[in-house]
Amino acid sequence: MEIDLIRPDEPDEHLRAGVHEVLHDVVAAGGAIGYPNPPDRTATDAWLDSVFDDVTRGRGGLVLARVDGVISGTAAWHGEGMGVFAGCAELRRVTAHPRARGLGLGALLVADVIATTRAAGLELLTLGVRGNNRNAIGLYESLGFREWGRLPNSVAVGDTRFDSVRMYLPLGYPEGTVLHGSAEGGNGSSPRRRASTGGLRARGTRS
Repeated sequence: MEIDLIRPDEPDEHLRAGVHEVLHDVVAAGGAIGYPNPPDRTATDAWLDSVFDDVTRGRGGLVLARVDGVISGTAAWHGEGMGVFAGCAELRRVTAHPRARGLGLGALLVADVIATTRAAGLELLTLGVRGNNRNAIGLYESLGFREWGRLPNSVAVGDTRFDSVRMYLPLGYPEGTVLHGSAEGGNGSSPRRRASTGGLRARGTRS
C-alpha cells in the first residue's frame, strides 16, 4: 500500500470527483466536518473553489492524501492575510475516507499543514472540532494543539446539539517579538474597572 500527499494548485475533474467522494462518504458515515447531511457535488465544488481562491491569493492551501493513487483524505488551511490577525491561520476539513481509516492519514495531513503554515511565517494555527469527536481531539493534542475555549451546545445537527471546541498551536514568532498576552497596559488596553460603590452620586444643582 502506497500513501502520498499532494498539494494541488488548481482543481481538475479528477480532483473534484475524488474530493467529493471523500467528503460525501465521511459525512454519510457520521463524520463531523461542517455538513449536516452528505453534501452534493455542487456543495463540494463550491468549497473547493473557495479553497483555491485562497491558494491563488496566497491566503491558504490544500493537501490531499492518496492511497494507491486514490484520493482518500483532505486538509485545508485559511489565513487571515491582513490586519492584526495576519499571523493566524485556521485548519479546516481534515478527513479520511472510511475505507482508509486506521492508516494514519489524519496525522500525516495535519502535520503537513503545520509544516506548511510554519514555513509561510504564520504564528498561530487554530481549529474547531465537535465536542464529542474525542478521537480527533486526541489526535490534535498529540500534535501539540491545546484547547482555548468552547461554545456549549452550539453545533446543531437536527435536534441534537454539541459543543464547539476551539484549539490552537503556536507555530513560532519572529525574533524580537514581545508576547504581551493579557498583561495590563499598552495601546488598546482598557483601565481596570473600579468596584461599584452601590449607588450613584447625585449631581449638584444651582438654586
